[in-house]
Amino acid sequence: MAKGNFGERLKREREMREVTLNEVTQATRIGPRFLEALENEDWAKLPGGVFNRGFVRAIAKFLGLDEEALLAEYDLARGEQKIEAPAPYENRIPSPPKWIPALAILVLLLIVVGLFYAGRYAWHRYTAHRAAQRSSAASLQTQPEAGSVASSTTAGSPDPTAGSANSAPLTLSVSTSAATRVRILADGNLLLDAELPAGENRRFPAREQFEVTAADSSAVLLELNGQVMRPLGAPGSSGTIVLTQKDLRQASGGTSQP
Repeated sequence: MAKGNFGERLKREREMREVTLNEVTQATRIGPRFLEALENEDWAKLPGGVFNRGFVRAIAKFLGLDEEALLAEYDLARGEQKIEAPAPYENRIPSPPKWIPALAILVLLLIVVGLFYAGRYAWHRYTAHRAAQRSSAASLQTQPEAGSVASSTTAGSPDPTAGSANSAPLTLSVSTSAATRVRILADGNLLLDAELPAGENRRFPAREQFEVTAADSSAVLLELNGQVMRPLGAPGSSGTIVLTQKDLRQASGGTSQP
């Protein structure tokens, strides 16, 4: 649109309706100097931006003109005078250095490796401690039984069948009436350390002695060479017993100690 067409049309439409600038000012609250600036297309005297478009819309409404059409003519006329606005300032946050993510990954890997080796070291310490506890408990349980066997052998009268009995091999039969954990040593060698179910029946050989430990004494029945042995301990509690040729002779009616 050529310069002056928008302003001239606006003025012509006002004069055709015999409306003065003062009447437009009273109806629209737009100052006379702004109305004159619009009709003269003196954009420098206008506030600019949305204010100018608001003026045009108010005038079109008062004069009974198509608001959107008049705004389009204003934009076309004003566009020829527009100066490209500078690009808005962007307050960008500086990106972190590229080496920071790599350093974070390296630190994370070092932490994971450290935790892995610390866990392995703790597990080895735990297993070694448990093995030492089991060995100590087994030796403490074996010593009283061995001492009682030695004292009874020394204090008792000689048995004429001792020589033949000592040379005979031992066979231990283990039967369970309920599930329980059982540990069996034969001549110092570990033969069994496991949870046995109810109704289990197993046999084990030995030359000199058996050491039997059960978590539930009342759940285990022991037979040495077919002879039923005494219980391991009180019912419902754990117990340990050492069986030798002497126990076999006592069960068969041999010399017994009080």
